[in-house]
Amino acid sequence: MAGNLTMDELKALTAAGEIDTVMAFVIDMAGRLMGKRFVAQHFVDSAWEESHCCNYLLATDLEMWTVEGYKSTSWRAGYGDYMMKPDLSTLRIAGWLQGTAMVLCDIMDHHGHHEIAHSPRAMLKAQIARLAEMGFTATAASELEFFIFEQSFQTLHDEGYKALTPLVRYNEDYALGLSAKDEPVMKPLRNGLYASGIPVEGSKGEAEAGQQELNIKYGPALDCAENHAIAKYAAKDVGFMAGHAVSFLPKWAPDRVGSASHVHISLQSDNGPVFYDKDAEFTLSDAGRHFLGGLLKYAGDITAFMAPYVNSYKRFQAGSFAPTRKVWSVDNRTAAFRLCGEGSPGVRLECRLPGADVNPYLAIAAMLAAGIAGMEEKLDPGKPFKGDAYQEESDEIPTTLRDAIGELSGSKMLRAAMGDAVVDHYTHAATWEQKAFDAAVTDWEIARGFERG
Repeated sequence: MAGNLTMDELKALTAAGEIDTVMAFVIDMAGRLMGKRFVAQHFVDSAWEESHCCNYLLATDLEMWTVEGYKSTSWRAGYGDYMMKPDLSTLRIAGWLQGTAMVLCDIMDHHGHHEIAHSPRAMLKAQIARLAEMGFTATAASELEFFIFEQSFQTLHDEGYKALTPLVRYNEDYALGLSAKDEPVMKPLRNGLYASGIPVEGSKGEAEAGQQELNIKYGPALDCAENHAIAKYAAKDVGFMAGHAVSFLPKWAPDRVGSASHVHISLQSDNGPVFYDKDAEFTLSDAGRHFLGGLLKYAGDITAFMAPYVNSYKRFQAGSFAPTRKVWSVDNRTAAFRLCGEGSPGVRLECRLPGADVNPYLAIAAMLAAGIAGMEEKLDPGKPFKGDAYQEESDEIPTTLRDAIGELSGSKMLRAAMGDAVVDHYTHAATWEQKAFDAAVTDWEIARGFERG
C-alpha cells in the first residue's frame, strides 16, 4: 500500500517540529486499528524497525475480553508478545489530526521470523499471493455506510444507548440539502482522509435518516482493505471531535434501514481486465463467470467473514436492500451478487453480503478464496436472476450467526485456501460471540414477557 510519506520526509518533519506523534497500528479480528502512539523522535530513532504488542490482540472479543479456548494464545501460555513490524510503504500523514503520522504494521511472531497466519492482513496477503501464482492481481472497492447521531459517544454510553437520535431526521439519500447538516463531520472526514493519501472520491446521504456513505477509489485489494480500515477509524475520530457519535452497527433499530459495506471486485493481468470480454454475454468473460460461480457456490462458507456478529444478520430482511438469497443479477440490488459495469472494461462483481461491521481484510480474502475455487473448478453461475430476489425460492444466505458458524467450520474450500488453524481460529471467535449473545437478556425479552409471560 502506498502511503504519502517517506521515512526521510518523516525525519525532516519531525526535526522541524511539524510531526510530533506517530501512530503505529495493527489490524485486529474486528478490523480495528490497535497499537501505540510514539513520540515522533523515538519512532524515527528506533521504533520504525519494530515494536511489540500482547498476542491477545488476535484473541479478544469486541469488549477486549480474553476469550478462553484459542490454540494460538491463552492464560496457560502466558499471553506473550507479537512483533509489530512497521510496513514503511504505508507511512502517511493522519490528515484529520494535528502533527500526527501513522503507519501500519505486520503482525509477526515474537522473534520476527514469520507473519501470524490468522492476522487479517496476512490472510488477505496469502490470497493475493495465490492469485499472483495464477498471473492475476485483484482490484477492489468498498462502500462505507454509517450513521451520524446527534448525541456524543459519552452521552449515549451514559444513557445506555436508549435514545439514539440521528443528526438528520429524514431519509437523506442523495439529498444535498439534508446531507449538508452532516457536513460538520463529513467535510473534515473527506478532506482529512484525502490529506492522508486515502483516495476519497466523495460522500453522499444514504437511504435512511442520519445515514452517510463514503466512497473511496477502486484500487489494489490490499489498498482497499487498508483504506477502509483507516477511514472507519477516522470517521469515529472526527465524529468524536465534532461532538457526534458515528456508528457502523449494521442494524441499530428494527424500523431503520441497516448499514452495509458492499465490496466490488475484479481481476487484472498483464493483458488487461480479466473479467472483460467484449464478445461475451454481459461482457463477462469465462474467468469472470467462473469467479462468480465460486462466489455463489461458497456464499454460505464465507458468510461468517461477511457478517461476523449476531447483529449482522438483522440486516438480511426482505425489502431492505440487503440480500437474502444466493442469486446473481445484472444491476439488481435485490440480489446477493450484482454485475456492475456491463459493457465496459470496468465490468466487476459486487458482493452485497457485508454489513458495516465487516473486517474488510477478511471479507476480501474470503471472496478471493471463493473466486479462486470457482476458477479452479470452472463453476458456471447460470443465468442471472431477474425480478425481485426477495420473492425467489432459491437457497437462502445463512440467516443467523449460528448457521454461518456451521458453514464456516465445515468449509473444505476455506480450509484448503486458508488452513485449518485459521478457520478454527475464526470459528472459535464466532462461536464465542454467539455464546455471549445467548447468555444475554435483551430489552425485547423483558418488555415482551415481564407482565404477559
